[in-house]
Amino acid sequence: MKDEIYRRPTGQHPPNRFDAYKSTPGRAPAKPAIVLPQTLSEITGPLLQTEHLDTNENDLTRQRMAEPLGERIIVQGRVLDEDGKPVPNALVEIWQCNAAGRYHHPGDQHDAPLDPNFYGGGRARADSEGKYRFVTIKPGAYPWRNTHNAWRAQHIHFSIFGPAFVTRIVTQMYFPGEPLNRQDRLINSIPDEAARKRLVCRVAASALAPSPALAFIFDIVLRGRGGTPWVAA
Repeated sequence: MKDEIYRRPTGQHPPNRFDAYKSTPGRAPAKPAIVLPQTLSEITGPLLQTEHLDTNENDLTRQRMAEPLGERIIVQGRVLDEDGKPVPNALVEIWQCNAAGRYHHPGDQHDAPLDPNFYGGGRARADSEGKYRFVTIKPGAYPWRNTHNAWRAQHIHFSIFGPAFVTRIVTQMYFPGEPLNRQDRLINSIPDEAARKRLVCRVAASALAPSPALAFIFDIVLRGRGGTPWVAA
């Protein structure tokens, strides 16, 4: 019975091949996946519990000489298991483009300007209650080559590690009320509407911040029928 809870429910994650997302036909496997049982060595190492995090890794607005341009936001939430219990000490990573819609990466050739004060990556360690928190700026939308004049909705990439490398999921967070959410090919590759909604954060009623910032809540459920969909780039 527990195995049924752990398996990825049908329709709640993007298919490996989604023809409307033009790059997936060339990289999707032609044969069904083979389920391999995890051994003790895979789930016990390399361990990440003692991974050192530098000061300001979770504050993307303080990693350079000055503050970056854009709307300052707080992204916070909890890492939970399939039973709604907190996952303490999970390593949460994020990466994103800047406010103009450009990544700090040589592969991004979008003609939007780079921000010298925004690197676009951060890490945080969940506390004993599974809570994590980032300070960053709201990313911009950007064009991509999927179809003519196609645009990606504003989003932030998430990677969540448990105690070892194999206990990892990768997903994306979207913002509420954004018009591009309705046409973004990645979030709309998820068949189940309720699952798509779990990728959209919600506005927090209040949040403690050193200066004014709009706060968003994004809880991450690692697996199960209410799990957060896996969405890679």
